[in-house]
Amino acid sequence: TSFARDYHMTGTIAATKEGKILAVDVDVLADHGAFNGVAQPTKYPAGFFHIFTGSYDYPNAHCKVTPVYTNKAPGGVAYACSFRITEAAYLIERLVDCLAQDLQMDPAELRLKNLIKPEQFPYTTPTGWEYDSGEYEKTMRVALEMAGYDELRKEQAEKRARGEYMGIGISFFTEGVGAGPRKDMDILGLGMADGIELRIHPTGKAQLRLSVQSQGQGHETTYAQIVAHELGVPPEDIEVIHGDTDNTPFGLGTYGSRSTPVSGAAAAVVSRKIRDKARLIAAAALECSPDDLEWSLGRWSVKGDPERSKSIQDIALLSHGSLELPEGVEGHLDATAVYNPPNLTYPYGCYICVVDVDPGTGQVKVRRFVAVDDCGTRINPMIVEGQVHGGLADGIGMALMELIAFDEDGNCLGGSFMDYLLPTSMECPDWELGETVTPSPHHPIGAKGVGESATVGSPAAVVNAVIDAISPFGVRHADMPLTPANVWRAIQGNPVRVDMAVE
Repeated sequence: TSFARDYHMTGTIAATKEGKILAVDVDVLADHGAFNGVAQPTKYPAGFFHIFTGSYDYPNAHCKVTPVYTNKAPGGVAYACSFRITEAAYLIERLVDCLAQDLQMDPAELRLKNLIKPEQFPYTTPTGWEYDSGEYEKTMRVALEMAGYDELRKEQAEKRARGEYMGIGISFFTEGVGAGPRKDMDILGLGMADGIELRIHPTGKAQLRLSVQSQGQGHETTYAQIVAHELGVPPEDIEVIHGDTDNTPFGLGTYGSRSTPVSGAAAAVVSRKIRDKARLIAAAALECSPDDLEWSLGRWSVKGDPERSKSIQDIALLSHGSLELPEGVEGHLDATAVYNPPNLTYPYGCYICVVDVDPGTGQVKVRRFVAVDDCGTRINPMIVEGQVHGGLADGIGMALMELIAFDEDGNCLGGSFMDYLLPTSMECPDWELGETVTPSPHHPIGAKGVGESATVGSPAAVVNAVIDAISPFGVRHADMPLTPANVWRAIQGNPVRVDMAVE
């Protein structure tokens, strides 16, 4: 229905000879196609403005984005596009690799020298955005250890001596997600809160109504787990309802990895409202003061006398019955909440890609891919891993093969999946996933979101690996997608820009 991105980016990075980054200057020409309001600079290019400074500590940054209309198909928000943050992460990570090459410094060492330190959080970027929390160096060292980075460099040197071309690419990214109503988010055109409703029936079973729609991310499982964690109701007793705006609260929707950071936070908040109301009802039933009760998962008990207690299921039944409730407490055990996030959340990660390149054909084989993500508190690790798996495959596709090309008459050459290449299991390695956990300080359960993180960090890691592999031929850069033809041309000293090749 629309293409995700067509950014023509020029970047300049300033640093000391010792490798301390001082400034970044960026100029972008953003093609948004025809008939599309998102070409306005107050909309999706703002995601680029927001995060182009990356994960590094330096004082000065400048960015100019010129969005334009063209006679191409309309631009827009394709799946996992991350509101142009992918482009921003790609630019800064390519610049850092070029800087490492100029300084003759290992790219891992250069990144470690410049990453934002834990004690600097909350960290205000040169453009005024506030990153919430992070332990960047720890995450990167976990990735380097998982990959066996020093051994990989030794293997690379041995292979080059034999005329074999292996590349190691690193990317470190910070992603901004969880769009809400703060005034400084209005530039994104996304400011709005999410509503949620929770009812505990007399049977003790629960019904949760969401304002976000699942597209396969596992909302039904994730939200049931949040309520279960807060109230002690078994997840299998929680019905999650979504997808029907006649029967669900109002919310901004599912995009930008905002479901857990915003609506998931609302699920925790509404559960706590239920828990607080249950405390008052339990106090009436146990004929004690609410202050005399203490909470253990799923139960309010009298302090010092745990035998005198009421489970959340008992309390739900009592709330629908003839129990004389305290003044101001209505019957039934239900609540609504609207969550207004005070800030975005900032998941991040370090990715390391290992490739082999055949200089005779330009063929690239992704041999290994290590991905260490920090998305704050992980509600369901299996769902997080599934999101990362899909995003890494997306990133390989972006870096190596996906392209909407046109002939000289403007006809699209990739009109179907017979002509538009997508990665399959044959092109993807076995993903090697790791994690660190740095909770968001302002989120009720510390979760940050992960839906688009892998698409943000992976393209740069793949391209950095390919350029590293063919750097002995004097190649400094080549534009995505790095198809065999484009890699071969770069090796021959004739790199061809993608836009020149297809338009």
